[in-house]
Amino acid sequence: MKVTAAGKHLYQLTHLGSVNCYLVREDDGFTLIDTSWPSSQAKAIMQEAEKLGLPIVRILLTHGHIDHVGSLDTLHALLPEVPVAISARDARLMAGDVSLDPSEPAGKEPGGSKCVTKPTSFLKEGDRIGSLEVFSTPGHSPGHVAFLDTRDSALIAGDTFQTLGGVAVSGTLVPLFPLPGLSDWRKELSLESARKLLALKPDLLAVGHGRMLNNPQPAMERAIRKLEMSLAKAKGKQARVA
Repeated sequence: MKVTAAGKHLYQLTHLGSVNCYLVREDDGFTLIDTSWPSSQAKAIMQEAEKLGLPIVRILLTHGHIDHVGSLDTLHALLPEVPVAISARDARLMAGDVSLDPSEPAGKEPGGSKCVTKPTSFLKEGDRIGSLEVFSTPGHSPGHVAFLDTRDSALIAGDTFQTLGGVAVSGTLVPLFPLPGLSDWRKELSLESARKLLALKPDLLAVGHGRMLNNPQPAMERAIRKLEMSLAKAKGKQARVA
């Protein structure tokens, strides 16, 4: 597992060059954001935290896809007292429920990965966990969330953006790494969430797939424009067919 530090507080842990989770340094220990692929990564994550000199004291999840909750059950077995939090909406995905809410458009069911571990609390917009503020960013999944470190404006964006293969909003198919685009739930919502995160004016962008990006706002703006144009083009084609 490759470890990359950003500033004083954030460490990116990368598996096989493509899947990231994060350790955020707090006064009482590390907050782990996401858990990478299934069980094989749990011990590696714990070993890296130990090398950095602090225990993992809480686990926060951006969303319920397998590459973000994959090692959760193994980690929970190793750290049974550590609280686990995810949005209430994506907690349903972790429980194996991929049904749609009545308020959600009919069509594509959200993907998810069933876990034995039950969340100890639910994340919602405006929550503060240590130095992290929670932002609701639906689109890639129905209950996707992102975290802004209020100390240094580092944004841990989950899969709302990717930087692997090029900076892109989830829903944009990136040929060099198409996974986030293929697993996106609602492109229009992903676009709205990307605009919301851009408005936070982050100084650093940390994503589920790809390198961290300093001064990311110009790249985020370009990625948003690309998805806007793609959706407009698709809408134009639909209008002509109709």
